[in-house]
Amino acid sequence: MTSRPITKDEHIMIMKTMNENHEGFFKRNPQIIHILTVECSTGLRLGDILRMKLSDIYRTDKGYRLKIIEKKTGKRREVKINREFQKHIRDCRAALHIDDMDEPCFISTKGKPYSVQWINLVFKELKDLYNLKIDHFSTHSLRKTFGRKVFESSDNAELALVKLMELFNHSSVSITKRYLGLKQEEILQTYDCLSF
Repeated sequence: MTSRPITKDEHIMIMKTMNENHEGFFKRNPQIIHILTVECSTGLRLGDILRMKLSDIYRTDKGYRLKIIEKKTGKRREVKINREFQKHIRDCRAALHIDDMDEPCFISTKGKPYSVQWINLVFKELKDLYNLKIDHFSTHSLRKTFGRKVFESSDNAELALVKLMELFNHSSVSITKRYLGLKQEEILQTYDCLSF
């Protein structure tokens, strides 16, 4: 079963409702909100996010970066941290009471790292709780959501696909198209925005 990205409206609704409603599950597990935001902001795999430490973030003359070695590929990945994401990291650090820069950012209340399987069970709850019209909603949906956001906000679809191919470490643009569930008609709409 293949996951699909969530729509912009679904994403806004989930984040808004979770931030307003800190009762029950989300009050006990505020990390879930932060995991959702980090995955949608970086396009990283959940396994890499769960290993993330604040010491993985460093400053350059061009701003902040997050460096990580991807568990699946073994490749070094660098993510630029924009201002909005910097604010989220500060909020996350305060909310999760992270003092040790070498401690994983996302650990359960029992002091252990979350498992991908447990987070995916939480996502099934989210699907039901927010009545999402998604056949298969998992953490991988958020990685695809990141990709769709990049693609849809670009004026040059082919260039966006090439960039995403690199970010996702895909071997070809056609794999990236299939991964994002893009249809040929969506690609061809790029030509509608051209004017001479």
